[in-house]
Amino acid sequence: MLNDPGQHHGLYNTRTSLIASHVELAVDSESRRRGLLGRDTFAAGSALIIAPCSSIHTFFMRFDIDVVFVARDGRVLKTCSTIPPWRIAFSMGAFAAIELPADTLARAETRTGDILTLAFQDG
Repeated sequence: MLNDPGQHHGLYNTRTSLIASHVELAVDSESRRRGLLGRDTFAAGSALIIAPCSSIHTFFMRFDIDVVFVARDGRVLKTCSTIPPWRIAFSMGAFAAIELPADTLARAETRTGDILTLAFQDG
């Protein structure tokens, strides 16, 4: 299971490569509300998957983030790069929002139509 602390999952773009090697999941009401709030940094190689979710805000955040909205099958519906604090982003029909450190989407060459998957990683 993804939220098992003994398991390590990576987020992959099937067209390119690894996007994040440390994946957190926010699937209950409390963790979805909390998201990244209260953090001072968001380490490179990290991802927060919020589901179900079709909109996010960056109110009270302390850093910029990238966000990718995906359908239930992992297909990228919309990407939002380097969103600063005090903004809102949404994608009608999205199943999940994946928050990433700023500039991750550009480095991973992730774009609309790509398929993102989670896979177990050793270590």
